[in-house]
Parts: sequence; structure tokens; C-alpha cells
Amino acid sequence: MSEPLWRPSLEAVEQSQLSIFTRWLSDRTGENFEDYHALHNWTVKNPGQFWRSYWQFSGLIASRFDGADVENLNQFPGARWFPDLRMNFAENLLAEDSEKIAFISILENGSRRTTTYHQLRTQTAQIANALSKLGVVAGDRIAGWLPNTVEAASAMLATSSLGAIWSSCSPDFGAPGALDRFGQIGPKVLIACNGYFYGGKTLQIVDKVRSVVAAVPSIETVVWVDVLGEREASAADQYNLDLTLDLNGEYDFQDWVRDEPTELAFTQLPFDHPLYILYSSGTTGKPKCIVHGQGGTLIQHRKEHQMHVDLRPEDTLFFFTTCGWMMWNWLISALATRCTIVLFDGAPTHPRPSTMFDICEQEKVTVFGISAKFLSNIQKQGVKPKDSHDLQSMRMLISTGSPLTQEGFEYVYRDIKTDCHLVSMSGGTDIVSCFMLGNPNLPVYEGELQSPGLGMAVEIWNDEGEAIVGEKGELVCTLPFPSAPIGFWDDPQNTKYRDAYFSRHANIWLHGDYAEQTANGGYIIHGRSDAILNPGGVRIGTAEIYRQVEFFDQVSDAVCVGQNWQDDMRVVLFVALKPGVTLDDALTGAIKLRIRNFASPRHTPAIILQVDDIPRTMSGKIAELAVRSVIHNEPVKNTTALANPEALALYENLEALKS
Repeated sequence: MSEPLWRPSLEAVEQSQLSIFTRWLSDRTGENFEDYHALHNWTVKNPGQFWRSYWQFSGLIASRFDGADVENLNQFPGARWFPDLRMNFAENLLAEDSEKIAFISILENGSRRTTTYHQLRTQTAQIANALSKLGVVAGDRIAGWLPNTVEAASAMLATSSLGAIWSSCSPDFGAPGALDRFGQIGPKVLIACNGYFYGGKTLQIVDKVRSVVAAVPSIETVVWVDVLGEREASAADQYNLDLTLDLNGEYDFQDWVRDEPTELAFTQLPFDHPLYILYSSGTTGKPKCIVHGQGGTLIQHRKEHQMHVDLRPEDTLFFFTTCGWMMWNWLISALATRCTIVLFDGAPTHPRPSTMFDICEQEKVTVFGISAKFLSNIQKQGVKPKDSHDLQSMRMLISTGSPLTQEGFEYVYRDIKTDCHLVSMSGGTDIVSCFMLGNPNLPVYEGELQSPGLGMAVEIWNDEGEAIVGEKGELVCTLPFPSAPIGFWDDPQNTKYRDAYFSRHANIWLHGDYAEQTANGGYIIHGRSDAILNPGGVRIGTAEIYRQVEFFDQVSDAVCVGQNWQDDMRVVLFVALKPGVTLDDALTGAIKLRIRNFASPRHTPAIILQVDDIPRTMSGKIAELAVRSVIHNEPVKNTTALANPEALALYENLEALKS
């Protein structure tokens, strides 16, 4: 067993909310939980009792909380949690009504504003009132095409308060990408921005929004949020909007919500009433429209925030995300902890690579979240916040989006903060939460996710469907959990849903990650199963290769795929290099040697090629499947899912791959 990079103090463990809950649960059940492993085992052996107990412990609000804990637990999908419960998601996030700061909203152009919990409730009530006047009722879809600002959060909360369903994407989505999403779900109202700031540029999207509105007949009303600050400069002339009369079904947001708010009411709904529609990356066709229920989302996020992040009202949480990534939904749910949330919209490295840490220092952030790719990028740029910033307030740094390499762990503790709790977590849009994540009571080991989440029956299976430890296999979940989707949109027989997760093992969730449980009790993610390489019949995770490639400062990005070759598969690595760097024999040899020595000969690419750009999805994930399709002269089914689809042309008809 390796030495940990960080350990919590005995005092911190004693005072953590996880320990407080463990003692509370022990008193109620008579169980003796010797450690987290024992607690976790109990939660998956007694799932109904656990989730009911946690709801009560956490103080979540329900107008009715009787009846069964779960029905049809042996059916996955098919289990139904708390069928008799009645509640409202927004009510739980807006339980605080005070002058405490709920949001600090920062734009890339330097704009900063604060919103108290009382102001948030007021704006939510105004939006709910305005939506009601438009005839919005429970079950209607409301779409947001917005940056990560207070308006997005309050519009979502207002939608939820009425029992309507919220779905959003960020303003950098192209019109085809937004149409692929909103066109499937038929929203009644679209709340959109006039533009956004990114990378030092001011980008207007009005024409783009209107092109989508014209193609989605269900949209009856468009509400414009003035992000660019042009409302005072004759917004009516700027956008040809009639802001006083609803002639074209268009409103200016500030005029739309100007009425005095009525009392904020919360429609009481079943636990599994639809709350969100989120979307898969969509690289193999139109995105899957994943429907998440209000109760499952709430209790899962509350558990993760309270038990695994140890969030408290005195915390300031900052997670860099957009409204097109499920981490936005996860972030906003932290309102239930009554903490302060920092919202940022813009490029994370503009005007300098340390911008995110400037904000952490300025706002005294206690919990900071970012992608693993961001950490890799700033490491290569030589950013050392430990030497340049006062991060005394930061007690936790969260990384997600892709596996954090061992070098990433070392970088955080060497150059960012030596005494912070580093959390690498993994889950996804599919479950709007995590399977494995942090744990305030356990040590951090290099390259490992600390533990499975409470109530999550996570295992690693081999090809025979047997649970394994210390070997690589498929990540599965063997029991239903509340935040599993209630279904896919327009999939009444659950056919698409079953095909996505249950086609290989009946009643077992197959997540699609290639992973490993370690001797420490933690986990390592080796990449997506559908992108696994198989040279010579040996399964290899792409994350193992990326980890070695990141060692080279000359490489800014990379994508690794398998090419069908001579009745086998060979590994092909594409690298994008820093400006002025060329892939020569020396660099090629050095990359191959490091992969061979630190991974294995099987991992070593047969070919390494230089390209100018690496295609990524809108959420920043490497588009391995799209690249693999292109090099095999197969069509890429949905290029609108990519942030930079033009990059695919770089991989077409490469002579180096023909011999």
C-alpha cells in the first residue's frame, strides 16, 4: 500500500458531517460502523432504510413523507423510490430567506454582483409569476440558452417551483447543437441571452437563437436576458424587439419580471416527477434526452455535498462550469446547504492562466472545482498558485470531467496547496451525480478516487460478470439508486434507456467506464469502455496513455485511438504540440519510450502523428470515437456535438495510416 498524499486530522474526522451522520445512524439502528467501508456496506444492503434515514438526518423538506421507501427494488430500471412522498425541489434550495449571500456572479469582462438568498427568492417568485401568466404548468418544458449567471439559476428554480421541466445549454453551442437538444423536447418558453464574453471577445448570439426558435414550433415565447449590457442602449432597436407589447412572443427579461412578486408557492409533486432533461454528448447520433427526477436529484446532491464534500453554510463553493454540463446542476443544488456559490462565465484562462485562482483568492473560496484538463494545461504553463496566491481559505480542490493523472495529483500538492483535500470524482450526466468521489474521513492516494458514494453499490466486473479487485474491468452498479434517470424523453417503453445501460447484464447498470478497485479501497478510471484499445487481444485504457503523454511539456493535447490493421488493432496517437514545436524523431522516440517504460509495450503507439487540433465535445471530453470513425472512413453521426468539428478534417485520408 502506497503512502497517502494527504490525511485528515483526527479532529477534522471527528467533526465531519459524515462522522456525525455515522454516529446518528448507529444510535438509530444499533449497528456498529467501525469504518467507512462498514458504513457503505450497510447502505447498499439496506438501501431503503438508508435513503429514508438520510432524508430525515439532512432536514430535507417534504409535505408528505409516509409510505414505502422503495417499490420494485429488484427491477433496474423499474424501482420507484418513496412513491407516496410529496415535495418540491425548489423549496428545498430556497429554504433560506435572509440577507446571506447566495451567489457571487462574475463575468469574464470583470462584472461582479452579489445576490442574497432573499433576493434570489424574490426573483424566483417574479419569474414563476411571469411563467404562470404564459400558461406554464407542471410538465411543460422551459429551455435556457444562457451563461452561468444568477438568471439561469433563478429561472431553473422558478420552473421547478411550478413543476415544469428545465433544460439548458450554454451560449457557445452552435445552432445545430441547440436544435438537436431543444428540438427533441418541445419547450414552451425559451429564456436566452443576447450574447456572452469569452477569451477577450464579445460574442452575440441573437440571430443564432432566432434560427433555432424558427425551427422549433413548440416555442411560444422568447425571453431575452441582456448579458452584454446593451439594454440601456435601446434594446428594442438593437434586437428589433417590442418590449412593451407581446406582438412577436418576445420579452426583455427585466421588463418581463418587473411586476411585484407574489408569494412564492411550491407545487407539491411526487418524488419522481421530472425536474431536468440533460443530454448525452451525442457523438454517435442525436443526443439522448435523459430525464432526471426532482427527489432523486435532490437527495443525491445533498448527500454528496454534505457527506462527501462536507459543505456547510460558512463555505464558499466555486466550480467552473457552464449551463451545458451536469456540474452546473450539481453546483446549484448546493443552495440546499445554505452556502455561498461563486458563478463564473468566460474563459478560465483569460486574461491569464491563473484567473481561476485570482477568483479563489479574491472571494476566499473554500471549495474549488475544475476539470482535470484545466489542471494539466496550467501545469504545462508553469502556473504555481502556491507561490503567487493566498489560498489559505481553500480546504478542498475537486477535479472531474476526465481521470486526474498521478502527475495531476502531484502537481496539486506541489504547486497549488500542500494541505488541501484533493478530490477526484467520477459519475456523469447519466446519473447527474457521482459513483465515486471524495471522503472527508479518508486519506488521499495518488491517482485514486477515494471511495464509492454512500448508497451506491459500485463494483468492477470482469467479462464473466464477477466482481474483481486489483484488476481492470467494467464499472457497474448492482442496485437501483434514486438519481438514476426516470427515463429518456420520448422513450415510453424504456427501449433506449435499457439499451444504454442494461443490454449486457439484466438489472445491472453498466456505466461504460473501464476501471479498477485498488488495495486502498479507492478506484482508478482507465477510460471509457467504448474507447478501449485491444491490440493483440489485450484491453488497454486510453487514460493510461494520456497520463504518460502529459509528461511532455511540448504536447498541448492528444487523442489516442485504435486502428483496425492486418486482422488486429494498432495504437495510433495524435498529438497537438505547442507553437513552434515539431514532432521529430527524437520527440517521437521519447514519447514511445516513456509509454513503454511506464505503461507497457502493449500501450506503445505503433504510430505517432502531429495534428493542429484535437476534437472535443461541448463538455470538453476528447472525441475518441469520432476520430476513430474518421480514420476508418466511417461517417461521424453527429458533428454538432463537437466544440470544434472542423478539426475532424485533419484526420481524413492520412497517408501515414495506409501502411
